[in-house]
Amino acid sequence: MQPPVIIILGEKSIAIARQIQIVTANSTIYGLASRTQTADCEYEKFSETVSELFSQGHPIIGICAAGILIRSLAPLLSDKRAEPPVIAIAEDGSAVVPLLGGLNGANELARAIAKALQVNPAITTTGDLRFQTSLLSPPDGYRLLNSDEQAKTFLADLLAGATVKLIGDATWLSESNLPFANDATHRIEVVSNELEVIVSKLSSNHLIYQTVSIQNSTITGKVSIIGTGPGASKWMSPEVKTILESATDFVGYKTYVNLVKEFTKGKQIHASDNRVELDRARHALDLAAEGKSVVIVSSGDPGIYGMASAVFEVLDHEANPKWNQIDIHVAPGISAVQAAAAAIGAPVGHDFCTISLSDILKPWEVIEQRLTAAAQADFVIAIYNPISTQRKWQLTAAKEILLQWRSPDTPVILGHKMGRKGENVRVILLSELAPEFADMQTVIIIGSSKTKILQWGDRVRVYTPRKYD
Repeated sequence: MQPPVIIILGEKSIAIARQIQIVTANSTIYGLASRTQTADCEYEKFSETVSELFSQGHPIIGICAAGILIRSLAPLLSDKRAEPPVIAIAEDGSAVVPLLGGLNGANELARAIAKALQVNPAITTTGDLRFQTSLLSPPDGYRLLNSDEQAKTFLADLLAGATVKLIGDATWLSESNLPFANDATHRIEVVSNELEVIVSKLSSNHLIYQTVSIQNSTITGKVSIIGTGPGASKWMSPEVKTILESATDFVGYKTYVNLVKEFTKGKQIHASDNRVELDRARHALDLAAEGKSVVIVSSGDPGIYGMASAVFEVLDHEANPKWNQIDIHVAPGISAVQAAAAAIGAPVGHDFCTISLSDILKPWEVIEQRLTAAAQADFVIAIYNPISTQRKWQLTAAKEILLQWRSPDTPVILGHKMGRKGENVRVILLSELAPEFADMQTVIIIGSSKTKILQWGDRVRVYTPRKYD
């Protein structure tokens, strides 16, 4: 589970939030930007922020009315076994109310917070109240082998007056208020192994908990690999903005780090050259191992010719125990091909692929094979890295390959500096494609045999029909 977040609406709540922060490990305080000054992170819109953090799996502790939390999260509720805890705290700290996540420790978290605030938690779960333990949500080190329905029926029977006999040893059970009796009709058994022998015993009258080893789940730090989109901040997702706001360190190619400079004030910046991806990934992992919240900045989408693959490549090939407990998260972004396609219509409205013409990490022979196969299969082809100062001949070579399978009149879209100053989208024909039309900031979309140029009044649009005949 992700670290908890404490959401406040005003500076008055910061004192209580700091008290809660002491008993909630690695928690972060989020404050409304217009009303707080000393929160760890700022946010603009309550519902969007809470929904995003909840979707990422963060326990939510809101120092606010329960209603605003409920209204914000209601559309997201679907699987109570997967829902992180959500707890509402009165502004003066007089009430601690667990709302969601009972199966993931909400009541236990509420009790810890209430103890710190010297109040009683408003636990409403009948089983927890009467028996002072949760049979459906055992503590770390134990796993319930029964189905949810069997466990619910078992608990309902106990609430209706049935008694239970404990077989095995578990202090969280033996020191509870469960109605134990030697002649009980119900059984709770604690086992360590030999599951094939005991599975047949599982029923609504016989619960079995297996002891499991507790892994060291302490996360020393976090690496978030984010995609800014092509450049414009309007294309940056709310998730990415939240990550950027809460980061302590920024790692990336200096040009890409500059795209998020509004978020880097007061943060540590580790900028580097464009061709040291693996070194950059190692550096980010080392920073996270020190407990930092590190952002690796990619433009576009980090999983499309971006830094995400570099990070996992380092993890795959280099065994470093310091990295084992780091939380790694990839946050997607809008890619250049999506931005260019949207600007001119719908050229990737049918099957398409992406091919990079850069031969730094793969030989030109492989690029030729892929261009040939994609052209022969009649894919729309998005070409990344079409030309650089060191290689000007490859785009012409690619054009010659494509012309073996495509008409000279095939529509071609040139998207230059998408989302940045100097953005330009141009439509030409394949026969007109030339190196001087492109650079490393250009994405080129080669149409399929079905792609059409639409003259729409005084406007030009390009689309690929959904139906392929």
